[in-house]
Formats: sequence, C-alpha cells, structure tokens
Amino acid sequence: MTEAHQGHGEGHACHGPGYASPEEAMKAEPEKTLYTVALYVGTDVQEPDYLATVDVDPESPTYSQVVHRVPMPNVGDELHHFGWNACSSCHGEEHKERRFLVVPGQRSSRIHIIDTSDERAPKLHKVIEPAEIAEKTNLTAPHTVHCLADGHVMISMLGDAEGNAPGGFLLLDEDFGVAGRWERSMDGMKFNYDFWYQPRHNVMVSSEWAAPNTYQPGFDLEDVSAGKYGKQLHFWDWEKREISQSFDLGEEGMVPLEVRFHHDPESTHGFVGAALSSNMFHWSKQNGGWDVQKVIDVESVDVEGFPIPMPGLITDLVVSMDDRYLYFSNWLHGDLRQYDISDPANPRLTGQVWCGGLLGKGQEVNGRGLDGGPQMLQLSLDGKRLYVTNSLYSSWDNQFYPKMAEKGSYMLQIDCDIENGGMKINDNFYVDFGKEPAGPARAHEMRYPGGDVTSDIWI
Repeated sequence: MTEAHQGHGEGHACHGPGYASPEEAMKAEPEKTLYTVALYVGTDVQEPDYLATVDVDPESPTYSQVVHRVPMPNVGDELHHFGWNACSSCHGEEHKERRFLVVPGQRSSRIHIIDTSDERAPKLHKVIEPAEIAEKTNLTAPHTVHCLADGHVMISMLGDAEGNAPGGFLLLDEDFGVAGRWERSMDGMKFNYDFWYQPRHNVMVSSEWAAPNTYQPGFDLEDVSAGKYGKQLHFWDWEKREISQSFDLGEEGMVPLEVRFHHDPESTHGFVGAALSSNMFHWSKQNGGWDVQKVIDVESVDVEGFPIPMPGLITDLVVSMDDRYLYFSNWLHGDLRQYDISDPANPRLTGQVWCGGLLGKGQEVNGRGLDGGPQMLQLSLDGKRLYVTNSLYSSWDNQFYPKMAEKGSYMLQIDCDIENGGMKINDNFYVDFGKEPAGPARAHEMRYPGGDVTSDIWI
C-alpha cells in the first residue's frame, strides 16, 4: 500500500482507488498534503516549471510551506492543469492505485508522469514528448486530465499540430503510451477546453476557449469580435463519441471555461462559467434533452483606463462533494463567491471574500497585500477548506497583473461555513511563491493525494 492510500481507512485501500460514493469521500481524513504546479514561464527566471508539495496539516511544523519540488526536465512547459491516473471511477479495481499524476505542459505539449509513491516527495516517472503526440494524433496544447473507468487517461487538447482549433481528445493507455484520439467525429466543435463525463447519462460535456495561436500571445479584444473565442457548450454521446447537442450561449456566454457536474452520478445538473461575459450557466436534462440557462450574472464595472466595462472574469469554479455549494472566482474583480445551490436552477449568494483584484478591494493576509486575483480553486472533501491560487496563464498574468512576474503568486486557504454559509480567509495560512529558491514562481492548479472535488468522477 502506498503512502497515498494510508490514512484513508483499510476499506479504501483494499478496494482500489478513490471512494465508493461522494458520501464516503466526505468522511475521509482531512488533507495533509497538497500538490500544485509552479511556473517560471513568462518571467525572467530561466528555470523549469515544477510540481510543488505543500504541507497543509495544521499540526505540522512545516504547515503552509513548500516541502518538496519536482523540477521538469525542460524550460518553458507552462504547467497548467493536471490530474490522476485513477480516481473513484476506478473504485473496486484491486490492481489500480491513485499513484501517478499526469502533468502536461500547456505551452510545450510535453506530458510528464509523476510518481507519488512517496506522498511528500514525488519523483518524475516518464516524459511523453510533443513530437510523438503530434505524429500519432495531430494534437497539441493539453488541458484537462481525467482518468476513465477502463484504465485510459483522457486529456482535452486545444489545438492541432500547428496550434489551430479545434483540437480534440487524447487517450493514454495504462502504461502512459499514446493510444490515439477519443472522439470519432468532431462535427460541430469549433474550439476545445474543459470536459466532464457522466456515464450513467451517456454524456460528456465540453466547453470552448480558443486556438492556442490565439490565446498564447495574450488577450486581444479584437479577437473576440473576430470570432476567435468560443461561446458554445457541447453535450457528447459518451458511447458514440460524437456531439449530440450543442448550445450557442451567445453574448451572455462568451468564453465558457470550467464545467462541473454534480458529484451524485444520478444527477444531470451541472454548471459552466462564461469567463468574458462573467455569467454562470446551469444545465440539466429535461424531457430527454439537455437544457442550459443563465442563473448568475456578475455585473461589469467601469474602471478608468480599462477599454470596456471590466468583467469579473469567472475563471474557475468548484462544487462541494455534497452538491450543496458552488464556489467561483472573479479573477479581475478580485472576489471569491459561495452560492447555496440546493436548488440548482436558483443559486443563492451566501459568502464572498476579496483576494486582490483590480477594484482595490483586496485585503491583507498575514501582513501581506494580495497582488493578482483569485483564480484556481480546490475544495477539501468535507467542504470546509477552499484553497486558492492567483495565476491564470503566463501571458495573461503579465498583461493584467504585471507585478506577479516579480512578486510571484500566493496560495490562500478560505474557511467555509458549510452549515449556514459564509467564508473567511485563514490568516494562519499563506504560501508565498515569491520566495522560492530559484526566484518568484506562479502557482496554478491544485490536487490532493486522496482525491479532490474536481478529479473524482463516480460511474
């Protein structure tokens, strides 16, 4: 049994990775270790990006500190989103372990496999070079990583070998060999970004950002009016591997990014945040077909010197394991929000904290001012602790928050009241990525060894 399985009860270790149900996951021991990717792309530091291990055990002498780093073999990867080789969709598979992290470089298209057998000190296991991926699949720019119940790992790819849309979906086999592409037809797909599957409803949902050639240099407002950014949400037939229904979200749904289904595999409810329009959409299955409706509207704010009314820019969202709360970040405005979604079609605002942003409302944490805005989120399995980092994408960071390249980014922990609603920044937790050994770094997505609310899928 690996360290990654210790502390979760013998029952979990004996029955393969993950948990039998969301209810079981909520009973797990609190997380003690957190992994995040840290970047030097877009800064003056000519060093490889790395995977950082952060101690999140409040009883530990190294609490709120980076305790280990796994540097990648090359400079310039832009590590971004990453995931596990196995999750709760594989629960019951005796031979499977949630042991390997699949860590792609968004800019390099290089895919790194990290062995977490030693939970606090992972090590590099394998590297898949972009030339092999392009040769076998004509794909680049990996984004979301999900394990599948059949042992494969699936990764959304945002571009073809030349960096043009729409990209597709890459499959890796159990030995992390390139197994080809998942989709049989791409009809109706203009761009790619995030995805989430629910086999009980024979469905996968995917969203749209833009072609790598469009977003990698930075954000240009003219690209939006030129139709170079997405505004569609796609519902795929999981078995046929083709789009069965698409929704054009229009001006209210520009650049739909993260997609989150309820954790209850029986539920058809889910949410997607439209970044540029700063609206939240809810979907569900109605009378045999899918229905999508706007349920939250974040008002834009007139800010002197900004070319348009400044959108909140919803960049990440998570749903609590009991499907009661929705959290999302407004990267430009600087606020994190908590909504009660007991009635998914009618979210109710229950909490809000400010973590930097461009509206001047950010507070200090542990005597430190917060530069940048809240971005990537990860929630504890019990729903009580929300972790947040503030880097979005290197070229966009440099454009909107130029000081971040010199100061590095932060990681915060937010205490969440799951009984009555409400949020409060934990003043005792602050990971300062501005003081890393090789120089200021920028932290992005986060994972726990025992699984989390954005990697686990139940079938």
